[in-house]
Amino acid sequence: MSSSNYPNQEFDPKATEGPWSSGLCDCFSDCSTCCLTYWCPWITFGRIAEIVDQGSSSCGVNCALYFILAWLTGCSCLLSCGYRSKMRHQYMLKDSPCGDCLVHVFCELCALCQEYRELKSRGFDMSLGWQGNLEKQNRGLAMASTAPVVEGGMTR
Repeated sequence: MSSSNYPNQEFDPKATEGPWSSGLCDCFSDCSTCCLTYWCPWITFGRIAEIVDQGSSSCGVNCALYFILAWLTGCSCLLSCGYRSKMRHQYMLKDSPCGDCLVHVFCELCALCQEYRELKSRGFDMSLGWQGNLEKQNRGLAMASTAPVVEGGMTR
């Protein structure tokens, strides 16, 4: 996982928006994410929110907020559409097929699946959370910076 996966929070007005790595309706291209989101969308949302917030909020807290909002109002999309917008700005993704709130109001589960797949395609292991991904990246950098030990040299 390269450091480019961890977005710079500064806005570059010259940067152009790029496409999502998968389409909104490509849910079945990743069946495990599709099933997780269908039966437990609060878990999918919690994992997305923790990564998008760069660890400043936990998966558990976000799961609970989503679940409670869905249970009390039936409108969990009020919370999730804000994270889609934040994610799009962090990764310079196009606002497609329509506005973030419309996508979440009419296609909540598909939107969550798309966001989850996007973060996975950028090298995040969603089950590890933000801190786990940082540790994984740091271990990879540490391993790459050490030369392998060759014992005994070359012999014939």
